Amino acid sequence: MEIAIVLAVVAIIFVVRSIRIVPQQNAWVLERLGKYKTTLKPGLNFLVPFVDRVAYRHVLKEIPLDVPSQICITRDNTQLQVDGILYFQVTDPMRASYGASDYVMAITQLAQTTLRSVIGKMELDTTFEERDLINAKVVAAIDEAALNWGVKVLRYEIKDLTPPAEILRSMQAQITAEREKRAVIATSEGKRQEDINIAEGERAAMVARSEGERQSAINRAQGEAAAITEVANATAAALARIGAAIEQPGGVEAVQLKVAESAVAAYGRLADEASTTLVVPSNMTEVSALITSAMKMIQTGQRQPPAPLR
Repeated sequence: MEIAIVLAVVAIIFVVRSIRIVPQQNAWVLERLGKYKTTLKPGLNFLVPFVDRVAYRHVLKEIPLDVPSQICITRDNTQLQVDGILYFQVTDPMRASYGASDYVMAITQLAQTTLRSVIGKMELDTTFEERDLINAKVVAAIDEAALNWGVKVLRYEIKDLTPPAEILRSMQAQITAEREKRAVIATSEGKRQEDINIAEGERAAMVARSEGERQSAINRAQGEAAAITEVANATAAALARIGAAIEQPGGVEAVQLKVAESAVAAYGRLADEASTTLVVPSNMTEVSALITSAMKMIQTGQRQPPAPLR
């Protein structure tokens, strides 16, 4: 009975040591008598008890690795405190087991030294502007060396770049001065545009005003010309009617009477003005002579054909 129990225990131990279940996205390195035998895949695997053993276990997922903060010196001798994060993945479990004693530490140290080398070739302002370039150079340098370790470096990201406090104050003062400069330039540009708009508005107003005055002068001249024409036409029509009336019986006597009335009215107006000295002709026959001369001029004008109106 005791022998059966011992045999059962030994059988259970053999079964337990001979069966290995590997999880998904994992790889286990198997050694037989201390020598690399194979890499166990995910799922159920069988081993030779007391001969085979699982020496290394690797996770094949993407692994983030925090790179410790360090002080880097730029090309213009400025200290920068830099920290970042590295993403890598085990691609060859056998090389990851035997290529380096500790590939995680090796990757970390290589990332730090490469970062110092890359930043040492740049100036301070460039390091803030070229983060993508720094990340790419670090990844390229580490990935080339990590091939022998069975590791693939996927990407590197700088988390923070911290210059000294004095540099931060200088940068802040520079940014403030730049913003004030932009504000002054924007204000001057606005004032310049305002002056241009005002000048263009005044010029447009002057042009419109001059056009209005020009059109007004044209309209006024046309109106005066039309008025002169109408007065001339009316005068011509009146003279024509007067001439026609003179030719009628009694027309000459009527003209003589009109002329005499006009002369008497003129003398009367002169007599009404207080400041006017009126000289009355000593011989009133002169008035009659004046009327006679006017009648002769009228008769002479009747004998001549009237000039055509233009």
